[in-house]
Amino acid sequence: MKVKTILVSQPAPKTETSPYFDLAEKYKVNIDFRSFIHVEGITAKEVRAQKIDLNNFTAIILTSRNAVDHFFRIAEEMRFKVPDDMKYFCQSEAVAYYLQKYVVYRKRKIYVGNKTFSDLTKLMKKHKTEKFLLPSSDKLSEDIPQELDKLKVEWKRADLYKTVMSDLSDLSDVFYDVLVFFSPSGIDSLFKNFPNFKQNKTRIAVFGSSTVKAVEERGLRVDISAPTPETPSMTMALEKYIKEVNGKK
Repeated sequence: MKVKTILVSQPAPKTETSPYFDLAEKYKVNIDFRSFIHVEGITAKEVRAQKIDLNNFTAIILTSRNAVDHFFRIAEEMRFKVPDDMKYFCQSEAVAYYLQKYVVYRKRKIYVGNKTFSDLTKLMKKHKTEKFLLPSSDKLSEDIPQELDKLKVEWKRADLYKTVMSDLSDLSDVFYDVLVFFSPSGIDSLFKNFPNFKQNKTRIAVFGSSTVKAVEERGLRVDISAPTPETPSMTMALEKYIKEVNGKK
């Protein structure tokens, strides 16, 4: 069956140069975007209940833009003035760049990894005397605490935001040829909103091994997956599949 419609379970790209738009134009397919999950902040009262005192930390580990936003939100709600000498360990350049929304970049001690958390821990090894705070969501990859424990540094996790399933009830009568997922939470949201979902001829595209597992545990079929050596991105995986079923461009 040819692919004519795709639903991507993420917000629409903010840039006009997204490869999704190129894909839609090149193969004349309709691509819609809809967040199946969204993030909500945890209150300062709930953070205090975790016995978090921001005065006790000398370095912040930032793994995402959400972590940046919610750290500074909580700091403001707790009336905590972030010291100028606070160190920031950012998992990627994108996170470090986003940090400029809150701090004067050139005047701060900012350390940047190469996308993976393992890369970031190599930098942290050189600063073992710091007291690290890890702003986190309620869903955190098990690998991160394990890697921090291996480092034998003083660190503490603070849940500052949570992943919430979005209301998708308006999609109940809408059919797509391909559904695209990037996390197990997206699959959970699909079944919370549509408990009787049957895959039938719908193709499911997934990114990451944990998402593949979540799909298979629900008894669904994975038709398109990334990353692979041949298709490291989701748009490349979609293009490869569309070429096969729609005919080459």
